[in-house]
Amino acid sequence: MSQKNPKTDVVAFKVEAELAEFLNQLPNKSAFIRKAIAAQMSTACPLCSGSGQVSRGAHDHYAPLLAEWNLRQCDGCGDKLTLPRNPGDLSSDDQSRLEQYFKGGPLLCDPCYDKAPPCDDCGWHITEGKTEEHQHAAHHHDHKHD
Repeated sequence: MSQKNPKTDVVAFKVEAELAEFLNQLPNKSAFIRKAIAAQMSTACPLCSGSGQVSRGAHDHYAPLLAEWNLRQCDGCGDKLTLPRNPGDLSSDDQSRLEQYFKGGPLLCDPCYDKAPPCDDCGWHITEGKTEEHQHAAHHHDHKHD
């Protein structure tokens, strides 16, 4: 079992009243300040968006690759989609739509997802003409053959 490093030193600095008010409203002001200082000391990781840190060289190398790999095509219409980096930024409808993709289902843009009927067995939205393929791929083992 790992233990946290004890914090033994106190650092104080003066700020404007508005910033002090903002900091005082945070649930963990110290953690926020430590994270902000760490972000200034190196560049936030493009994959974890700041929960870890990488050198500037690693950031500059991987950031363009991650941006490129983050583009996908809608399985319905073929439009390009950018996968969200932070699921907290999504509406609950968007979370459901993308959850089916991350669980192995089709990736659909909003209009295609709304038009595609849900599968009776799993609830995934399947585009017209792909229902039989989906049933075979996703549910062939669910049904016993007599």
